[in-house]
Amino acid sequence: MDNTNDTPAFDPASLEKPEVNIGFIPLTDCAPLVVAHEKGFFNRYGLDVTLSKETSWANIRDKVAVGILDAAQMLATMPIASTLGIGPIEKPMLTAFGLDLNGNAITVSESLYRRLGMHESDAPMHAPVTADALKRLIDQERQAGRPPLTFAVVFPTSSHTYELRYWMASAGIDPDRDIELVVVPPPQMVSAMRAGQIDGFCVGEPWNQLAVREGLGRVLITKYELWNNSPEKVLGVSEEWALQHPNTHQALMMALLEAAAWVDLPEHRAEVVELIAQPRYVNAPRDVVRVSMLGTFQYARTEFARSLPDFNVFHRFAANFPWRSHAVWFITQMLRWGHLDRAVDIRAIAERVYRPDLLRTAADALGMGLPEIDYKTEGMHADAWALDGIRLGSDRFFDGGAFDPNDPIAYLREFPVSNTSASMEQLTELNPVPVTDSVVSNNE
Repeated sequence: MDNTNDTPAFDPASLEKPEVNIGFIPLTDCAPLVVAHEKGFFNRYGLDVTLSKETSWANIRDKVAVGILDAAQMLATMPIASTLGIGPIEKPMLTAFGLDLNGNAITVSESLYRRLGMHESDAPMHAPVTADALKRLIDQERQAGRPPLTFAVVFPTSSHTYELRYWMASAGIDPDRDIELVVVPPPQMVSAMRAGQIDGFCVGEPWNQLAVREGLGRVLITKYELWNNSPEKVLGVSEEWALQHPNTHQALMMALLEAAAWVDLPEHRAEVVELIAQPRYVNAPRDVVRVSMLGTFQYARTEFARSLPDFNVFHRFAANFPWRSHAVWFITQMLRWGHLDRAVDIRAIAERVYRPDLLRTAADALGMGLPEIDYKTEGMHADAWALDGIRLGSDRFFDGGAFDPNDPIAYLREFPVSNTSASMEQLTELNPVPVTDSVVSNNE
């Protein structure tokens, strides 16, 4: 399929910067960027895009901050953290485009899995599993004087970090005291596990499947099972760049909207595998990349791959829409774990960083429908549902919880395990329950 001869609903002559450098990390959810490049979607909007393969999320952040990269595949949390100055760089960033939903998993080494089985009351364990067995093992090993287990995440404030912490804390594990958390770039996770440097990790594909295929690890639970259809990667730019290049930014989003829709069609997924598995992109065996990309998932080498059609969602369920309620949820987790050590105006930050208004402009030019509101509750829908005539996916949390973005502080108070640095009094004073009609609830 060649899209270069189609007439775009955009004037390429209006581009402020036709040559655009976009960074990415070798993960399967770089697929919309790769497809937009390889299949001509960028070209038909007058964009001359160079995709730059980066070694770590820190590289991505730093290069966007200083302008070496114009835009990048980013963790959904990264523009928020950068804007808030969490980490070594404070640089206002924003996202107006979600690249995908779901896509991660928590994997433990075969050695740790066997030890967990010894302490599991209802053997054998079948994924997805809770962290209860891990909690019992941690308690026993602490009493025996053994060193803590080591788990890896891809970035200190990544979605992976908050997923792993949420899962562990649900069983009473304090991830800041009961285990050691380290940062390992995604492509290095499997080699770190092979070397015995880590006992488990939370990472995106294809690195969980590679660990399984090599007999090194077993998947305990996927991101989809932790929080159905939750946000994962975004297209991130600096706020300064977006202001200086509004037409170029819109062209990028229009190209990516079309590419993401193309990627999400089942009849295209096999070709997507061939494209992204190449050495210049993900550089992983095609049979490993194929597992999750074709709607299945393998939890253990000894098991057949199971059907998991929504493991990777690139366009369906309004996957490209940057819900400001998702930004609010991420900020609550930054507060919960002390990564954000001061009270902030949560809603103001969410509305500065997540920009659905910009995506609506791009979608309108293509005749694509998007939700008309910016916030929604999470955890209330066990099945697919419709909003403004748009089909959305289930949004259940694994623990049955619910999140109302109108009252993030009440949500924070619900967690028995947290390491919040800012006082609840400060947070409550700065973030009272707003009066708004812009949040959709379970009844709509």
